Amino acid sequence: MVSDVYFPRVNGVSTSIKTFIKELEIKGHQVTLIAPRYHDNDAGHDGGFGRVIRIPSRRVPFDPEDRMMRKRSIMKLLPELATEQFDIVHIHTPFVAHYAGVKLGRLLRLPVVETYHTHFEEYLHYYLRFIPRRWLQFATRKFSRSQSRAVDAMIVPSELMRELLFDYGLNLPLRILPTGLDAKFFSQGYGDLFKQSHDIDPERPILCHVGRAAHEKNIDFLIDMLAVVRQKLPDILLILAGEGPALKHLQQKVQREGLQDNVMFVGYLDRETELKDCYSAGDVFVFASRTETQGLVLLEAMAQGVPVVSTAVLGTVDILKPKKGALVAQEDDADFSGKVIELLTNKKLMAIKQDEALDYAQTWSAPEMAAQLVDWYGKVLVTYREGYEAV
Repeated sequence: MVSDVYFPRVNGVSTSIKTFIKELEIKGHQVTLIAPRYHDNDAGHDGGFGRVIRIPSRRVPFDPEDRMMRKRSIMKLLPELATEQFDIVHIHTPFVAHYAGVKLGRLLRLPVVETYHTHFEEYLHYYLRFIPRRWLQFATRKFSRSQSRAVDAMIVPSELMRELLFDYGLNLPLRILPTGLDAKFFSQGYGDLFKQSHDIDPERPILCHVGRAAHEKNIDFLIDMLAVVRQKLPDILLILAGEGPALKHLQQKVQREGLQDNVMFVGYLDRETELKDCYSAGDVFVFASRTETQGLVLLEAMAQGVPVVSTAVLGTVDILKPKKGALVAQEDDADFSGKVIELLTNKKLMAIKQDEALDYAQTWSAPEMAAQLVDWYGKVLVTYREGYEAV
């Protein structure tokens, strides 16, 4: 595997990679990941599964969280990698990792699979607002088509992402394969302990949101929605777990709106301990991202028995379609806040959605998704070998 991001950089791509590596290794497969070096002690974030080769990297302008790997350093690994019996190259990001991964695959005579994790057309709109949107759409689609021609097969995390790429004109073998839930998320977190450690009244109604503090996550809308909920439930508390480029903006917005007593920023939380406790402390998980290709955090919340109120956009549609453990809301203050209030004040509905959430999350297990990934690898490998022998 090759990726431009991995822990300690916290995001959905890092989580997906780590989850799949763990499950593949449990099934007896060996995985090597090539990823950026962030700090000297990155080994502490490798998770104990798979071999992680850290590549020297430099900072990305205007983005303090990410790093750009040195392609030359990756290619220096070629003699070492050539001595090992790899079956496939799996690329997870479209930057240095894509071009280095494709080159490694061709030089090692291995098929190359790429996962399209991010809806870049929408994502870039939030960071390059000075560029007309139609220009970004044209450039993104052309970029995606170009990269797709360099790989043998692709993976997307949701049905809508598949439709999006077909609209782009991509024509190659493609499999829908979401990230599964790690078994650790099905063990109950200590919500009461989280409340105690953050000095939260145990009787206070709590909304929870986990995700990067980034503009594309649409957290501004959640804060506006919270102001409406507060009219009915004055002691409501919204916990925002995560950091990112929009954090200062969000903190200033909370101050301007006079919501500082109703919003708590808790920063990044350790996925192995504090994060589950945070989920468990919530009565309702709220989400409104416009760019999510899957929405794994919805399932993580449900695995803690916490029902969800969320908009259904792109990848979250697949999760929310059955309406199990969740209420689907429009991106409208009145509609969204109304569903939040309904859940918090209707004990019977809350109990139904809590039970649904626990049962539904079980159907998205990581071992099942990893088994599907192995099956897809096998199909791609057979097709590649048949084509290579024909030549």
